[in-house]
Amino acid sequence: MTAVDIRPASGKLGVLTPGMGAVATTFYAGVFAVRKGLAKPFGSLTQLGHIRLGKRTEHRNPMIKDFVPLASLDDLVFGGWDPIPDDAYSAAMRAGVLTPQDLEGVKEELAAIKPMPAVFSHDWVKLLTGATNVKTGSSTMDLAEQLMADITRFKQENGCDRLVMVWCGSTEAFHRPAAVHQSLAAFEKGLRESDPEIAPSQVYAYAALRSGVPFANGAPNLTVDLPCMVELANEVGLPIAGKDYKTGQTLIKTILAPGLKARLIGVSGWFSTNILGNRDGEVLDDPESFKSKEVSKLGVLEQILQPEVYPDLYGNLYHKIRINYYPPRGDNKEGWDNIDIFGWLGYPMQIKVDFLCKDSILAAPIVLDLALFMDLAARAGQKGIQEWLSFYFKSPQAAPELYPENDLFIQSTKLKNTLRHWMGEDLITHLGTEYYEE
Repeated sequence: MTAVDIRPASGKLGVLTPGMGAVATTFYAGVFAVRKGLAKPFGSLTQLGHIRLGKRTEHRNPMIKDFVPLASLDDLVFGGWDPIPDDAYSAAMRAGVLTPQDLEGVKEELAAIKPMPAVFSHDWVKLLTGATNVKTGSSTMDLAEQLMADITRFKQENGCDRLVMVWCGSTEAFHRPAAVHQSLAAFEKGLRESDPEIAPSQVYAYAALRSGVPFANGAPNLTVDLPCMVELANEVGLPIAGKDYKTGQTLIKTILAPGLKARLIGVSGWFSTNILGNRDGEVLDDPESFKSKEVSKLGVLEQILQPEVYPDLYGNLYHKIRINYYPPRGDNKEGWDNIDIFGWLGYPMQIKVDFLCKDSILAAPIVLDLALFMDLAARAGQKGIQEWLSFYFKSPQAAPELYPENDLFIQSTKLKNTLRHWMGEDLITHLGTEYYEE
């Protein structure tokens, strides 16, 4: 196979995060700690993952970061926007994800990161308090141009060779695509006319792509999964990806559901409930923001289990999701799943899962991997939807005529085969018949 021409990862890579709350500050702090030898990057495929090459008998299993030309952690520079004016150290202390002792070792680096004024609207995130660090302008296009100026200034002041943008902000209210989203021309007209259907996250995505910056969406917002954004990404030749980081309860679903389906074990009901008390939980206490999250989480099981293909097994599946804001827990989320299953001759069984996790601890390595892989894709000349990054998302973006693939194991194969393809290595099918031929 012929390798794809990939530009080297020379110089500094700026990682811009709209949103500098729990997820972003945990990500920043983790990278700083790893750089200083204070911690290891657990959960990061780009830093700890290996990839098999060739036949099993060849025993080639390099680390991914040694196989593809990724940016080094030492070359990363961080910046972002937030409607709350706290610097990254203060924001991390307030979030309470990492202990004060762990933050102390990277305090100086975090305190130096101060959020730029954000594009923010309470119409889209109703319950967020303390939003004083907010841009104002004559139109939504004016706000987009202010973001573009921020991007240019950040790149120059930090001596960055390249930039990527990864959304780490709050979940916006649920809206369906409108007329303004159907083409780039309609969207730009809407920006100039301050169309109320244009969400803040869409302004960031537009500003990023117009500034030559790849964009990945980590929330269930309607952001780059729109005809106008796909058109823009293809026009400017940049990668986009989304949406909604696959953490917590949905991660468990995409591990368990493929196994049940593989063994043709039926599922009659899957009840999921969560309690969490961080800023994300506060925002999701608003029904409109919860609706965005609910839609993202509900679609996972239906695609994996394919009830239209297996009506006897999954045709009557009852799937219910609850998210409850419970301040005492902070970032310590607890997800309960009750799964009613049935097997041979229809006999019922149950699975109970109680997952106590820190959402931001699960999300931070995803932000790192997306930043590095999106930069790799841009240097490889890739543009438009990066379906190979579905591995990281609850609601993966795919071409309009395709269903999104949610099976974690298929997603992992797709990701690694993409890397093999770009580097000119044979794809791994796991057929294995060659080992048994005379």
